[in-house]
Amino acid sequence: MASAIKKLSPAIKEIRVLMCQTGQASAGTRQFIQTAYPYLKKHNPDVPVLIREAQGTPARVFARFERGVEKHVELDNLSSADVQSKVTRLLESHSA
Repeated sequence: MASAIKKLSPAIKEIRVLMCQTGQASAGTRQFIQTAYPYLKKHNPDVPVLIREAQGTPARVFARFERGVEKHVELDNLSSADVQSKVTRLLESHSA
C-alpha cells in the first residue's frame, strides 16, 4: 500500500478488515495489515481503520463511503500483493 495509496479520498469514511487470526486463507491479509496499516494511518489519521479477527472468518475488506455507500471485496487465499491490489481498487472505486 505504501506505493499505491498515499492520501485517501475524503469520500472514504471507514475501512473494515475481517479475517481469521490463524487460518491459512487469511495469511496474505494478515501480512498486508502488518505492512500497510502503519503507512495508511500515517497518511490518513482521521479515517477509522477497523481490524476484526475471529476464528474461521473469511478474509475480506469493507469500505464505507459518503452517503452510506458500502462496498467490499473477498480476500481469502490471496497473497499480500494480491490483497494490496484488490484493496487499492476498492478504495479507488468510488472516485469515479
